[in-house]
Amino acid sequence: MSDRIPNDVRTSRMRAALMDAARNLFLEQGFAKTSTPQIVKAAGVTRGALYHHFADKTALFLGVLEREAENVALRIDGAIRPDTTPLDALRDGAGAYISAMSVRGRTRLMLIEAPAVLGAEPAARIDEDHARAALREGLEAARKAGQIGDLPLDALTAVLSAAFDGAALAVADGVPQKDATTAIVAVIDGLRS
Repeated sequence: MSDRIPNDVRTSRMRAALMDAARNLFLEQGFAKTSTPQIVKAAGVTRGALYHHFADKTALFLGVLEREAENVALRIDGAIRPDTTPLDALRDGAGAYISAMSVRGRTRLMLIEAPAVLGAEPAARIDEDHARAALREGLEAARKAGQIGDLPLDALTAVLSAAFDGAALAVADGVPQKDATTAIVAVIDGLRS
């Protein structure tokens, strides 16, 4: 029997090593101050390996950002109890979002650097595919359950998403996480019909 690692496993591990190294450097230093030589050194791979998996540093940043957004969405989903009401699920999701965004550097990476590096539209699309999508689903469920009024969902989702992001930025600037969560939950409670 061979001890040789299959190509797909090796490829997956190398890609993960690059993304892990880049994530740590992007969170620590930011996109602009992180160089590709730093990334390959931290990942323990060659520049050729980097460019085999990613077209450039921006493509690697996009991969890291998408993975971060997925992790935030997973934290939100994991916080919602199966036997809860839609409004309680929104409250639980709000706390999970603030907690997930409190990972050192994550707020800067996702809310400040992403629009600057990728442009506002691509960064917004990533949010729409993850946390904002979960928020909209929660609001729609609460509306169907009669827990919130018949408000326009797209506008409500956009406004609440901005409030969630504002709360995450406030926590990054030193506002206690508990206070930001309390404020967001109060906003959600204000939607009761």
